[in-house]
Amino acid sequence: MVEPILIGKGDKKVYLHPRMANRHGLIAGATGTGKTVTLQILAEGFSRIGVPVFLADVKGDLSGLAAPGKDHPKIHERIDRIAIEDYQARAYPVTFWDVFGQQGHPVRSTITDMGPLLLSQLLNLNETQEGVMALVFRVADDNGWLLLDLKDLRSMLQFVSKHRKEFQSLYGNISPASVGAIQRRLIGLEEQGANRFFGEPDLNLDDLMQTADDGRGRINILSAEQLMQAPKLYSTILLWLLSELFERLPEVGDPEKPRLVFFFDEAHLLFDDASDALLDKIEQVVRLIRSKGVGIYFVTQNPLDVPVTVLGQLGNRVQHALRAFTPRDRKAVKAAAETFRPNPRLDTEQVITELGVGEGLVSTLDRKGRPSPVERALIVPPESRIGPISKAARKRIIDASVLKGVYDKPVDRESAYEILKQKAEQAAELTEQEKKSPRRGGRQRQTPLEAFAKSTLRAIGSSIGRQIARGILGSLFGRR
Repeated sequence: MVEPILIGKGDKKVYLHPRMANRHGLIAGATGTGKTVTLQILAEGFSRIGVPVFLADVKGDLSGLAAPGKDHPKIHERIDRIAIEDYQARAYPVTFWDVFGQQGHPVRSTITDMGPLLLSQLLNLNETQEGVMALVFRVADDNGWLLLDLKDLRSMLQFVSKHRKEFQSLYGNISPASVGAIQRRLIGLEEQGANRFFGEPDLNLDDLMQTADDGRGRINILSAEQLMQAPKLYSTILLWLLSELFERLPEVGDPEKPRLVFFFDEAHLLFDDASDALLDKIEQVVRLIRSKGVGIYFVTQNPLDVPVTVLGQLGNRVQHALRAFTPRDRKAVKAAAETFRPNPRLDTEQVITELGVGEGLVSTLDRKGRPSPVERALIVPPESRIGPISKAARKRIIDASVLKGVYDKPVDRESAYEILKQKAEQAAELTEQEKKSPRRGGRQRQTPLEAFAKSTLRAIGSSIGRQIARGILGSLFGRR
């Protein structure tokens, strides 16, 4: 049996049971109340039992997981109060990732893997524009043209717009204004640095699920300080990762411990302005990914940031202090208190407003999946450093990684952009030749590019089941 993870101590010690860790969780509380440290000690706990972890570092503090904790009287005081017998300051095995490739190994996805629904969400498209995006993917799929990066997508948009009359008989009206709006959104997305995210080599999920030589799970830290300047891009990338895990991992039921634990910090960004369709799919992923052995832990300031349908699936909870200054704050306090199994020794609603830094209300699932009565607890101190490591230390870890060089250099193989560019050049060359040679008869011949467009339409009309495979949010969610 896998040893449980100690979270803290109140009247008694409170643990997270690994067998129940894939039932998901919530870490909530106001700014400065200790959410980051709680995330850190849970990541350490999972690593110790051999479970890989993925988390986003939105403030830069979590890089301290890669260094041993510093000796401090307050740490010793807390160790004594909680009666931790096996505490030792130590570093944890860490792999650094960065969409921009500056503070970790680059993270990439192809446009095809992202899919039309997530891209539409990322670009804030309306329903008509979403339809155009779905059409673009359909045309590319039916012709076997890869959409790898943003220039592929722009080329496809131009192609569909130029030949919208030919496509109209199959798909209905294609508004040039909608195509133009999508193109403008893509420019804005590119200015946020998304061009570095879309492309190849794309991320191999196996690289997120590794253990170190000593058997501890690797903690994958996505540098998100710069990424958080584009909140939509941040939340979409994390949702894409979840969807890929859901799509590719086999069913395992309820294992003795998770295969991977995923921490979603600033979770409100995932749900802000999400369409009803997307919210339904997020709920579906959260509900079903448990059977793939993946635990999802949402980290946010306010429990009300998480929709009720998702909140109800989060079995393991650590609630730090909330402040009841406004009506919404008081509503959040009441809602948070009502989600816990009552403890007759505690007035949960009152205690939430009284918690100190490093204290939390904790309720986890027992070995039979039942929520334990809520306990007011001191959270255990982390064994790794609280706060960031130096840039030099980070660089040494990145340079020593087995993934050094695997993702560093982007690859640009033939895809939609190259194919359409070649076809356009051939059409232009043949058109030029036709201008130089006299035409025979009165019948006007179609241009080579028109012939290419019509052959494309014929391919689409006769294609059955030849679409390029995408992840669940690209295929299952993106099919219309």
